[in-house]
Amino acid sequence: MSTTLDSGEAGARVSLAPDTGARAEAPVRRRHRELWVALYAFRREFALVGLLSAVSNLLMLTPTIYMLQVFDRVMISQNELTLTAVSLIALLMFGTMALAEWGRSRILVEAGMRFDERLSTRVFNASFEHRLAGDVDPARGPGRAFADLLVVRQFLTGNGVFAFFDLPWVPIYIGVMFLLHPFLGWLSIAFAIVQALLAWFGHRRAVAPAEASQRAQTDLQLYLQGKLRHAEVLESMGMLPRLKASWEQRHGRALERAAVSQGLTHRVTAVSKFVRYSQQSLSLGAGALLVIDGQLSPGAMIAANVLMTRALAPIDMLVGTWRGFITAREAFLRLGTLLDGHPERDPALSRVPPTGHLTLRQVVAHAPGRAQPILKGVDLDLPPGQVLVVLGPSGSGKSTLARVMLGIWGEVQGEVLLDGRPIEGWDRVELGPHIGYLPQDIELFEGSIAENIARFTKIDSGRVIEAATATGLHEMILRMPKGYDTPIGEAGGILSGGQRQRVALARAIYGKPRLVVLDEPNANLDDVGEAALARTVMQLKQGGTAVVLVTHRPGAVALADRLLLLQDGVVQAQGPRDAVLAALRAAAATQAGPSGPRAE
Repeated sequence: MSTTLDSGEAGARVSLAPDTGARAEAPVRRRHRELWVALYAFRREFALVGLLSAVSNLLMLTPTIYMLQVFDRVMISQNELTLTAVSLIALLMFGTMALAEWGRSRILVEAGMRFDERLSTRVFNASFEHRLAGDVDPARGPGRAFADLLVVRQFLTGNGVFAFFDLPWVPIYIGVMFLLHPFLGWLSIAFAIVQALLAWFGHRRAVAPAEASQRAQTDLQLYLQGKLRHAEVLESMGMLPRLKASWEQRHGRALERAAVSQGLTHRVTAVSKFVRYSQQSLSLGAGALLVIDGQLSPGAMIAANVLMTRALAPIDMLVGTWRGFITAREAFLRLGTLLDGHPERDPALSRVPPTGHLTLRQVVAHAPGRAQPILKGVDLDLPPGQVLVVLGPSGSGKSTLARVMLGIWGEVQGEVLLDGRPIEGWDRVELGPHIGYLPQDIELFEGSIAENIARFTKIDSGRVIEAATATGLHEMILRMPKGYDTPIGEAGGILSGGQRQRVALARAIYGKPRLVVLDEPNANLDDVGEAALARTVMQLKQGGTAVVLVTHRPGAVALADRLLLLQDGVVQAQGPRDAVLAALRAAAATQAGPSGPRAE
């Protein structure tokens, strides 16, 4: 049976495309554009780091030139004054090089901090929008997003990034080797190719094992954290041994994948050490051979050995930091995908305070991994100052409808309008004080009772007491050790279920919002709490607030101006309370008749 009793709504059933605003542009944007723009904002810092790297690498030639002067001039002339002058010049060069190294490190650290500050708010908002869109995987939640941001920042400020600034100087060092002797230059090229191939091999072979190991470790940590949060349930019902077996299986898989990844890392590192030590010895041997043949001086032999080691150092550093680079790249890609999927809201979306007029037009709500929609073509019009009671059996879509009304459900088609504007078009910070929401799963936050009621904004004592009094909490709070300043612990651990629900109700009505959505508000309430809830709803109604009361208890019908009956995501009946009840009674009587037609 589908009954719509408000004729004004009957003509409003129009199929409309979802108004997604800026999100509709996301597919046509360049991939990860926002992150690249954030990096481009530090182009001056990177240019300065490049300049300091050039100074540092140029001064890296100081040991080579110093050795040439000492062995080929000072040792022959036996002039102590020349040795002193050359040594002082070398010390000055080394000091300048140290300042350049310190300067570029300092610049990168400061740039990394500002990079984090620039993106932290965006990552915070995007990660929660991602969760609201229906992805409940903790590995993709706010914690993972900020871990990715930390990985990117640490790589940008670490030693690994210096390898990329030093790499362009490898051909210059090799060119100097050719000036000393062509054979030494070709030997440098040979070792450079070997190390480059080693870096490429390590990169190709290490990506998949490193990612698998990281995923397994993350899965293990999240699994363990989730179970520890419910330790009382596990202990009371004897579930610990079975969950321990599952944890051991995950732990073994994580260890196995970590062993594979670390084993590959150790093999690559061992080969890299062999190549590096062989290069140092063979370059010295090659120089000695040229000295024996009279093609090179002893000073040039020593200098060439030092210079070749320096020439191949950036490549060797790349081999050593390939895993950090892979991890940072994957974190960068994940962050880019997150920000691309949830663009920044228009900061100019400043609205006048809403009156609370809520309208839904042909709303269809989907959930990830579910073929059939949860809500199927819901139409609704709720003016300010009226109470809508939503009834229906468990699983009919009532809680989903509540979230859709507030604009916190991800996959929605149709229109959800507040005062005639799409709810996505409202700035959530500005809209928040005018919205009240009591979810079915109560979630309080660590802090005092007053802070929770005041939504962790600046506490207005008068409003806090008013909200607590309206919900029947005031006297109970005064009996607590510190009154309104009593800490409630993590997730409201010191409060009973009914007390948590009433604190959450007080939070929902704090500041007299214009739209209040209450999802099963009487689930944990006793008779006194039920009476307080009824008084609260009537006070909100008298103050011009639009109230949506989602419940499966028929007793709440007495509070309603309008009723909406949901069945399997479809509106079976809606309209003024008395008219809906009369229609339902008539339909029931018709179905019960011996020969009457059966209602659809």
